[in-house]
Amino acid sequence: MPDDTLPLAGIKIIEFSHLVMGPVTGVILADLGATVTKIEPIGGDKTRNLTGSGAGYFPMYNRNKRSICIDLKSDDGRDVAYRLLQDADVLIENFRSGAMAKLGFAYETLRAMNPGLIYCSLKGFLSGPYENRTALDELAQMMGGLAYMTGFPGRPLRAGSSIIDITSGMFGVIAILSAIEQRNRTGDGQQVTSSLFETTAFIVGQHMAQQGVLGEPPPPMSVRNSAWSVYDIFESRDVEQLFVGVVSDTLWQQFCEEFELRELADDPDLATNNARVLRRDKIIAEIAGMFRGMDKDEMIRRLEKSGIPFAPINRPADLFDDPHLNANNGLLKLALPHSETGNDHVRVPALPVEMNGCRFGLYRELPGPGQDTIEVLSDAGYANSEIQSLLSSGLVKSASVISKPRVSSVDLLDERQ
Repeated sequence: MPDDTLPLAGIKIIEFSHLVMGPVTGVILADLGATVTKIEPIGGDKTRNLTGSGAGYFPMYNRNKRSICIDLKSDDGRDVAYRLLQDADVLIENFRSGAMAKLGFAYETLRAMNPGLIYCSLKGFLSGPYENRTALDELAQMMGGLAYMTGFPGRPLRAGSSIIDITSGMFGVIAILSAIEQRNRTGDGQQVTSSLFETTAFIVGQHMAQQGVLGEPPPPMSVRNSAWSVYDIFESRDVEQLFVGVVSDTLWQQFCEEFELRELADDPDLATNNARVLRRDKIIAEIAGMFRGMDKDEMIRRLEKSGIPFAPINRPADLFDDPHLNANNGLLKLALPHSETGNDHVRVPALPVEMNGCRFGLYRELPGPGQDTIEVLSDAGYANSEIQSLLSSGLVKSASVISKPRVSSVDLLDERQ
């Protein structure tokens, strides 16, 4: 159980979700101490069995939750879910428009039984002409201009993570916490919605504003005119790469002093960043030649000493051994129910916030499908005899780990936002 001293202790959340956006919303709230109960179909959430780039969805976004499997297509199964929702603070769902209403869980229906319920829908689009369209993370990146800004001219490219699903889920959390605060004042719940397309538009809003300021459409970031004179990837003598960014006049002086670039530092034509941008080709050529004469360790030591922003070009796999992430519980050791490699654990990033200098950790491992069914029903006031009757009828399922072949994310498109 979550520690009752955690920020959201006592908040009860029922999560109807799959894939990424809904589970992200739930796992953030769960990490913060809310009691999140994930309602899965009999047989478990299909996301558990995704392969390829979807294989990490379930383990990354479903820790610290309880699981109950319910047959929501039956009247008696729906009655179980209604009972769980009677005293819930929040409902989270990320199914396509109309799916929850078809099952009997429209906001209007649930508000009548629980006026304080905050009903969070995570969709492809907010209200408007597109609101009933099916959406995907990658679709939103293409439609919202992010893929254009990420790729090369004529070659749009999605970002290297489900960034829109994840960020939309984060906006869902912001909306939920705002609605909880408003309910503290009014006593009333409400429906809140976050979406993929509008989230993408918000992310590229800086480029829209850029066009307003400069009067011309911004090119993709891959061929942009940088705002900084030194904002590039450089190669060391041992053929390692580091990104280096010199983003102020003060940093420029510190950079030149550390690397003994007196001629550049004393040049009055290079005194300001905007002036240096006009001579960027000359500056970059000189700095690149200098770095090619150093090994990576020397570059890192001197850049860190002088306070210059820098970064090695890491792969996700490199983060397992990152000394900073491994300090202060930055990575959580999570048990894996099954793995194609035979690994019984994986380390995943903790919630990226601190409160009172502390990180939020793991207090509940990934649930098996229906693992907490008996606990959840008991907490909802069901007698033991009633629980056994529900289990015998097959309307709920408890505690068995269901082994299924892995499936492609394409097979889940009918359930998307």
